[in-house]
Amino acid sequence: MLDWKIFAVGSAFFAGITAVLAKIGVKNVSSNLATFIRTAVIIVFLVVVIGFRREWKNPFLIDRRSLIFLILSAITTGLSWLCYFRALQSGPASLVAPIDKLSLVFVVVLSLLFLGERLGIYQWLGVCLIAGGVFVIILNK
Repeated sequence: MLDWKIFAVGSAFFAGITAVLAKIGVKNVSSNLATFIRTAVIIVFLVVVIGFRREWKNPFLIDRRSLIFLILSAITTGLSWLCYFRALQSGPASLVAPIDKLSLVFVVVLSLLFLGERLGIYQWLGVCLIAGGVFVIILNK
């Protein structure tokens, strides 16, 4: 089985490509319509992946707690995408994307508060460097 770190790097790589492609895509399209198109394509793509891997399961048979949290996650994803595409419409991708990556700092804080996760000194240093790096990038704009 592949290590989770490979998938995490893949996620970051594809997110980087996504920012550039989205910036080009929202040039002459409303940010809300762009978000809808992106969502529709993702749905079709995932239907193909789930079908190919034979992973389909009736979502209503999933335990209630998991389903509720997945629905809440979907709503927050949608809100994030709406904000992201709106920011890309008027701001440079080279600044919008780093600000968006402050989500990493929010994840750490929220995982500490709600999941009981703990970080070591090096992880805290990394989080501080990420936050500091974002502020350095946007400081002069």
